[in-house]
Amino acid sequence: MDKILSRDGTMIAYRHRGEGPPVILVGGSLGTAATEAPLARLLAPHFHVVTYDRRGRGSSGDSGPYAVEREIEDLAALVTATGGRASVFGIGAGGALALEAQAAGLPVDLLAVYEPPYTPGAAGLQYKACCTSRLHRLLSTGDRAGAVELFLSVTGVPADMIARMRRAPLWSDLLAMAHTLAYDDAVLGTGAIPAARFASVTARTLVICGGSSPTPARQSTRTLAQTLPRARHRTLTGQTRDLAPQAVAPVLAEFFARPAPLLRQAS
Repeated sequence: MDKILSRDGTMIAYRHRGEGPPVILVGGSLGTAATEAPLARLLAPHFHVVTYDRRGRGSSGDSGPYAVEREIEDLAALVTATGGRASVFGIGAGGALALEAQAAGLPVDLLAVYEPPYTPGAAGLQYKACCTSRLHRLLSTGDRAGAVELFLSVTGVPADMIARMRRAPLWSDLLAMAHTLAYDDAVLGTGAIPAARFASVTARTLVICGGSSPTPARQSTRTLAQTLPRARHRTLTGQTRDLAPQAVAPVLAEFFARPAPLLRQAS
């Protein structure tokens, strides 16, 4: 993997493939550049695709203390390395990070996000607060397995599948990244969509959800699309939180292929 220094001196590891307009993929919770590789390969015939290990994950460094601003600087360093402007696709919490980065002024013309896990509404905010408290309690006591299990259960992974995952080689990799769950929790804040801050998102934005995702997730993406100044909403039939690369690749290829006219908000 190639490496680049972020503003605070943290080394960020990344891979690039293909030629054409630059597209950066921002992974979700417990993901790495390897997680996004299948999608990157599908986009590489059309774009210069960059995948990276977010700080604290895989081969990237992890200078502390954590702040969302440091992750924005990491992404800014990658944009600079690709020529100063790029299109960005973020999945899950990576989508929330991409939105925060663009709101802070990251030079992005086209931005796509898949189900950033905001939880608007009184019940959603209360649920997020409970999960945040449990997560920090588990991490503070060194219970990394408990933190990973909490995340998996919250995202809908059945208990029997979690038990199988604990016996798989992948489990040790997840445990190594468990502390970064607190990073994504910080990116999401209270769980509310930060409408005032996102009013500064100037990029044309495509907000995507899965047609088979839970109703709250689908409703949240529609609310997000209505909040952003230049956004539209797209539902991918049959998709869930576990997004299939082959389902989203054609959508992204079309969206990132050329600057589109001003996009209307979702209805």
